Formats: sequence, structure tokens, C-alpha cells
Amino acid sequence: MVVFLIKFFRNDKVSHRFRLPGFGLAAGITFFYLSLVVMIPLGVLIGHALQVSPTRAIRILSDPRVTAAFRVTLTASVAAAIVNGVFGTLVAWVHARYTYPGKRLFDALIDLPFALPTAVTGIAITALFSPTGWLGRALVPRGILVNYSWVGITIALVFVGLPFVIRTVEPVLEGVESDIEEAALTLGATRWQTVSRVIFPTVFPSIITGTTLAFARCLGEYGSVVFISGNMPFKTEIVPLLIVTKLEQFDYAGATVIAVAMLGLSFLLLLLVNGIQWVQRRRLGMEP
Repeated sequence: MVVFLIKFFRNDKVSHRFRLPGFGLAAGITFFYLSLVVMIPLGVLIGHALQVSPTRAIRILSDPRVTAAFRVTLTASVAAAIVNGVFGTLVAWVHARYTYPGKRLFDALIDLPFALPTAVTGIAITALFSPTGWLGRALVPRGILVNYSWVGITIALVFVGLPFVIRTVEPVLEGVESDIEEAALTLGATRWQTVSRVIFPTVFPSIITGTTLAFARCLGEYGSVVFISGNMPFKTEIVPLLIVTKLEQFDYAGATVIAVAMLGLSFLLLLLVNGIQWVQRRRLGMEP
């Protein structure tokens, strides 16, 4: 397989473009590493799932507890992705376009969810919204319960997914040439027209990419959600927790089928996003 891919790249139409020396060796190492780390584990997972009969797989996925877990996970992930897409873009805009005191500290805080263990995140958010927490002591007496609810799950997912949008959109905003904006203003465009017709079409693919990465991260999130959700079946149980529960019960077939369903959902989502990006890049003349 690796030899075929190397020959394909050597015979490709772009073979006359400049490439670093040792392309064959570098490509071989790259595909070997990807196969070892990504393709082989996924292949083993799919292989185990294929050993389950279609009738049993449908029965597993149609179980009321499984469908409820998918509903909670998908709705909370979609809500968190939308929030991150909107506010992450605004944060990236301010961070890329303005200079303000403490900007370097704020830049480090953006990456904090990447470095912070997810279990610590879950414990911190749960403590924050508990009846004795900073925010919980004001919300709980008013009947607003965040812990052990769908709202709490969404808040945890927003926290872990926000950096994906900011770090994807920010470099694109920084790369937009100021000459283009000045030309639009010179031709009589208002600031809103410049943003909506000049800047936004350029940044839109990166917004979609960042939002999708955040959504994919939310789908597989476990540590930060397991504490604040309460793990109540049919109410706040998420799919990753259900998979762990199946494994603890030695129901390997059920865990495998559910995991492959999540894998297929994520893969289809990434294909859709790549298609949207390709169409958008063609409209901007960035693709042949």
C-alpha cells in the first residue's frame, strides 16, 4: 500500500513542483506512521463491529437508552458548537485586530483548555455551579439548576471546544491584507459591507472548520462532562459514558457498535465540511 502511494505521488501531475529531497522516504515514513497510529486501530475497531450481525447492530442502536444518549450528546454538541462558532469568531476578531493590556496573558488563557486535564475542568465547573459555588449560590435559589442537567453538559462542552474555533479563525484574520479593506473603503463601501462582502467570505471556511473541530471534540468528550452531567440514563447520559459502561459490563459488541456509529457520524461530518470548504474556495477563485 505504501509503495503504491509513493509511486502514485511520483507519477502525479504535480511531480514537477519543488519538493524537499528524500520525498520517497519521507512519504513512506508518513504513511507508515499514519497507518500504525490511525488506520490500524480504526480498522480493528471496524473489523470487530463487522462481526456483529446487522440485526443485532440495529437492535443495539435502536435501544431506548442508546438513542437517548445519542440525543443528549448530539443536541448538547450542536448547541456548544454554535456558541463557540459565534463567540469564538468574535474573540478571534478582537484578539487578531486589536492591541490591549494583558493580551499575551489572554493568549495563554485561550490555550488553557488544551492543557488542563478534562477531569479538572469537570470538577471546577461542577463546583462553580453547585449550591455553595460562586454562581450556584445565586442560581440554585432561583430554581436554575446547571449541574446534572443538559445546560451543564453544554457549558462544559463550550469550555473544551472554544480554543478550536479561535485558533482556526485567528490566523486567517491576521492574513487578510489591509490593502483589500482599504480598497473597499476607497470604492465607497461601508464598514459593514467591507466585513460582510470582503472579510467574511475569506474567513468563512475557517469558521466552518473551527466549528466542526469543536463539534467533533464535543462528540467524544468524556472527562469534563462525566462529573457535571450526573450520568442519569435517558436524561444526562452521554454516548462516551455509555460506551465505557458497556465495556465495564463486558458488552464488547454493544460498545463496538456504538463507537463505530460515532466514528461514522464524525467522518460524514468532516466530509461535509470539506465539501463546503471546497465550494467556498472555488467561489473565491482559490481552487481550479
